[in-house]
Amino acid sequence: MVIRFQSGDEQAFDELMARYKLPVVNFVYRILNDAGEADDVAQEVFVRVYRHGRRFKADGKSRFSTWLFQIARNQSLDVLRRRKRRPVETRDMRDGGDHSPMYAGPSADGELSNKEIGEAVARAVADLPEKQRTVVICAEYHGMSHAEIAGVMDCTVKSVESRLARGRQALRQKLSFLNG
Repeated sequence: MVIRFQSGDEQAFDELMARYKLPVVNFVYRILNDAGEADDVAQEVFVRVYRHGRRFKADGKSRFSTWLFQIARNQSLDVLRRRKRRPVETRDMRDGGDHSPMYAGPSADGELSNKEIGEAVARAVADLPEKQRTVVICAEYHGMSHAEIAGVMDCTVKSVESRLARGRQALRQKLSFLNG
């Protein structure tokens, strides 16, 4: 499919986009924590893929998904850098998104619901430093191997392993209330 796209087959690009759009949007959302902005960034990712598709080396050694997620990560980092320069409300904030503290306590029946647990985990992941967050997202949500993550992040496998270990440890600490 990638080779067909590189040779100018528009249908192949549509197929690639259909296959990878949701994973890219989810990946970007978990980095940015803003659904509307994640859609915009994902669109920009696919515009870049379309414009620069010939740069990908379809040689059997490189994976298209690794190249794609590297573009998505770089686009997300650009957004995070812009946010630091010009802090603004995210669309989720303007739309009345949930911005409660990470743990608001058990529900009325004294137990946490799956939704509450999921929200706590999402907030804990969002609180991780960017490099740890990206590695955790790639490994846990997208099932990427350490080598694939190293390709996305342009670092060594050892760096991935270290960041993943630190990220998981931080999550265990942040979510320790779930165990007791």
